[in-house]
Amino acid sequence: MNDTTCGIRIRPGGPADVAATLDMLDGAIVWMNARGNTEQWGTTPYSRKPGGVERVERYLTDNDPFVAELDGTPVGTMVLDSGPSPQMPIAPAGEPERYVRLLVSDRRHAGRGVGAALLAHAVEETRRAGVDLLRVDCWAGGGGELVAFYRRNGFTPTGTFQVGTWPGQLLALRVG
Repeated sequence: MNDTTCGIRIRPGGPADVAATLDMLDGAIVWMNARGNTEQWGTTPYSRKPGGVERVERYLTDNDPFVAELDGTPVGTMVLDSGPSPQMPIAPAGEPERYVRLLVSDRRHAGRGVGAALLAHAVEETRRAGVDLLRVDCWAGGGGELVAFYRRNGFTPTGTFQVGTWPGQLLALRVG
């Protein structure tokens, strides 16, 4: 459990957090669409996408999930794993790594540092595991705002990839 200066508490997540995480993902799609971004995650609510619910259930059961809370309310979810998703065209690092497989925050709490707090927790968890490398991939479109967010949080771009028309960026952070 972790308390940050902005009142965010981070705790281990699990299957009980599926509904809150799906709500955050659905809200993120509405927020992106309202700003003209229909390419990153499309327009269908995540909870209604084929396999969406099952994917979130799997993330919160099979991986290392963490939930950020403000006053006891979930406001962000992060999932760590030992490598990239097999569905992504990303090679394993060739060394032990921790990998951010999911990072989402409740857009109603935008600007409160939820994503940054979860990434700082990912760094702590990576160090605690005795691993030196933390990686993440993200959407590189839309002017690169998401890439810039990860850069502000200490990550360095290390490669690009493409999934259909979806441009991706791979980033890494040495924590050791």
